[in-house]
Amino acid sequence: MRSRLSTAAFVIGILFTLQGVGWLLAPTRAASGLGMPLLDGLGRSTQIGDFSAFFLTVGVTTLLGSRSGWSRLLYVPGCILGGAAILRTLAWLFHGSAFATTFIVNEIVTSAVLLTAAGRQEA
Repeated sequence: MRSRLSTAAFVIGILFTLQGVGWLLAPTRAASGLGMPLLDGLGRSTQIGDFSAFFLTVGVTTLLGSRSGWSRLLYVPGCILGGAAILRTLAWLFHGSAFATTFIVNEIVTSAVLLTAAGRQEA
């Protein structure tokens, strides 16, 4: 039987994987959902490639880590999302970006769930 944390990790994995696929199939909508325009030229290539890689890596490692015996993989997306929250805060502090409260809170909470699930399943 799945624990609540592994079920939560599974759902998180599905959502992030879908977001990554969204960057590949509907990049204008995916960019808009993150509060940015879809860029042109090399910027578009970077935007679609990097965001797809980010979301698919977080999603797939979360899905795999939600399986019994694979929980150590949850450290990867947990650290990526925690790092994103820290780096968004640094962007606000040092580069004049807007403070992305909603995204930062989401990343911190999701990171905490994944790291907690990884730690509890290992014990």
